[in-house]
Amino acid sequence: MSSIIIPSRDSGTLTAYVAMPAVVPAPTVIVIQEIFGVNDVMRALCDDLAQQGYIAVCPDLFWRIEPNIQLSDKSEAEWKRAFELFNQFDVDKGVEDLRATEHVFKGHAHSTGMVGCVGYCLGGKLAYLMAARTGVDCAVSYYGVGIQDLMDEADNIKKPLLMHIAAEDKFVPKDAQQKIVAGMEKNYNITTHVYDGTDHAFARVGGDHYDAQAAQKAGERTRKFLAASLLTA
Repeated sequence: MSSIIIPSRDSGTLTAYVAMPAVVPAPTVIVIQEIFGVNDVMRALCDDLAQQGYIAVCPDLFWRIEPNIQLSDKSEAEWKRAFELFNQFDVDKGVEDLRATEHVFKGHAHSTGMVGCVGYCLGGKLAYLMAARTGVDCAVSYYGVGIQDLMDEADNIKKPLLMHIAAEDKFVPKDAQQKIVAGMEKNYNITTHVYDGTDHAFARVGGDHYDAQAAQKAGERTRKFLAASLLTA
């Protein structure tokens, strides 16, 4: 496991955590952070993906605000700081940083050139936007927040997108969920799954709303989806 420097598309550079598989060349999966930065949870996700045979990279999307931020969901102070970062975050610049990451790994010496992404929370929204705005080969969105306000971009999605939605998500009201599901049904490239009885971040191991059964089901769906899109494409 190591880090890499990625040139941004405007100015400056950002760092990213990278986990390499045992065998290369390999496809790349960009892991898109929650509001807590590139922390232990994100690095563990990368490590697991590397064991599955992918180059896994998690870029520091808060670098313009506070580089190398690493928070947890275990204290009120950390939650407060996480929401401060979220409120300052420029979504469009975040997509551009992810696009820059995609560009680096499309041409990386150990990459097959195939690049997908998996995002959680804030990252779930960004994964949706990556599917709509960039050339990623596939994308997975876990409980993305605010997607209902971006439904006009759904028609732009030309490659596979898998979406996991928490039925009791406190950050995504029922009417918003219904709007998202209905809107996605119009595009055959998009598959949505709603997990009954689950709250936001049901797949975050150790989190207050972790649901082992739902997390396992979503994780298996994600593994099959990534393999079909990146390993056997």
